[in-house]
Amino acid sequence: MLARHITPLVEEALLDTPVVLINGARQTGKSTLVQALAQQQGRRYLTLDDQATLAAASHDPAGFIAGIDGEIALDEVQRAPGLFLAIKAEVDRNRKPGRFLLTGSANVLMLPEIADSLAGRMEVLTLWPLSTAERAGKPACNIAERLFDGDLTTLKLAHQERRDFIEQLVTGGFPEMIERRSPRRRESWFDNYIQAILYRDVRDLARIEQLTEIPNLLELLANRSGSLLNLAELARATGLSQTTLKRYFTLLETLFLVYRLSAWARNPGKRLVKSPKIFLPDSGLLTHLLGLSEEGLAQGLGLPGNLVETWVLGELLKHLAFSSTHLRPWHYRTQGNIEVDIVLENRAGKLIGIEVKSSHNVAPRDFKGLKHLQDTEPERFQRGIVLYTGPEVLAFGKGLWAVPVSVFSCR
Repeated sequence: MLARHITPLVEEALLDTPVVLINGARQTGKSTLVQALAQQQGRRYLTLDDQATLAAASHDPAGFIAGIDGEIALDEVQRAPGLFLAIKAEVDRNRKPGRFLLTGSANVLMLPEIADSLAGRMEVLTLWPLSTAERAGKPACNIAERLFDGDLTTLKLAHQERRDFIEQLVTGGFPEMIERRSPRRRESWFDNYIQAILYRDVRDLARIEQLTEIPNLLELLANRSGSLLNLAELARATGLSQTTLKRYFTLLETLFLVYRLSAWARNPGKRLVKSPKIFLPDSGLLTHLLGLSEEGLAQGLGLPGNLVETWVLGELLKHLAFSSTHLRPWHYRTQGNIEVDIVLENRAGKLIGIEVKSSHNVAPRDFKGLKHLQDTEPERFQRGIVLYTGPEVLAFGKGLWAVPVSVFSCR
C-alpha cells in the first residue's frame, strides 16, 4: 500500500473530532486507507457497497447506528443519506472524539441537507487520486506551500525525461491505473469506471432520465478542460436546457469528476471576468476522453497546453488537501483577456500567480499576466511562477520565476 499524504491529518482529526469524513472520487484509495486505519486502531469496518449492510442502514438508520459499539469505519456513506441524522443524534448523546470514520464518493459539502446535519461535529478531508510523489513512494513535502513562500533557489529537482512526464499525464493518479501498463487495459478500466459511476452513484444521488447524456456531457467538458465555463454554449452543444445542464454539471462536480475553479475578484474597482474555469481533475481520465495516447503524445512536437494545465491543477489540489496554510486556488482574467492560469491565496489575502507552459523553454512574454497581477496588486502579490517542462529554476526579475513541473516529484 502506498502511503497517502493526508493520513496524518486524518489521524490528528480523529483525536478531537467526533466524525471524520474522507471525501473523494471512487477508486482514489479511500477504502484502502480507512481499512488500514481501522486495522491499526482496532475499529470495526463496514462498507455500504455490501448490499446487506446497505439494506440495514437504509431501513433503520437510527437502529443501525445504535447497534454499533465502539469506534467504526463506515465506507461509502452517501449511499444511505439517512445515516447522517442518526450519527448526529448519536454524537449529541456522546461526543467522544474519533467515534466515526466515514468515507464518501460524493462531496457532502455540495449536499446541504447532509452537510448541515453534522455542522460543528464533522471534519471533512479530501482524498484525490495519487500525486506524483505518492506514486513514487516519496515522503510528504508540500509543494503548494513551497511555491507560495519557500526558497525556490534551494529546490532539488530530479531529472525528468519527456517520456516519463507523458506517462504520468496519460496514467493519471487512480491507484488501479498504476498497475496497468497496457494502453488497452487502461482504456478498458476507464470505460468500466465511467459506467460504474453512471449506474451506481448517479442513480444513488439523482433521478436522471437519460443516463447517456451524462457521458456525452463529460466528453464535452473534457474538450473544454482549462477553459471558461460557458453554460449557454454547452447548452447549444448538448441540446439540453440550461436548467438541466446545471443539474447535470453539479452532479458531476459532486462526484469529483469535474472541478470548478472560481475567478479571483477581490478588487471591486477592476474589470475582471467572473466566470469559473472547468477542469477534469485527473489527467488520465482526461486523456482517455480526448482519445490521446502515450505514443501519440510522444511523437508530437509539443504537449497540449490544456492537458498540462489540468495535470498541474490536479497536483496542486492534492498538495492543498494536506496543506497547513489553508491556501485556496483561483484563476485570474481581466475583461481585456490578460490572464493567470492559477492563483493561490492565503487567509491573509496574500497571493501568488502560476502560469503553466507545456513547452521546454520560457520567454519574458510568458510572464505577461503575472506582471500585470504584480503591478495591479502590489500589496497582495508574493511571487509569480511559470511552470514549464524544462530542467532549471530560473529568475526572470523581482518575484518572477520559471520552475520545472518536475518540482512535484518532491525530491
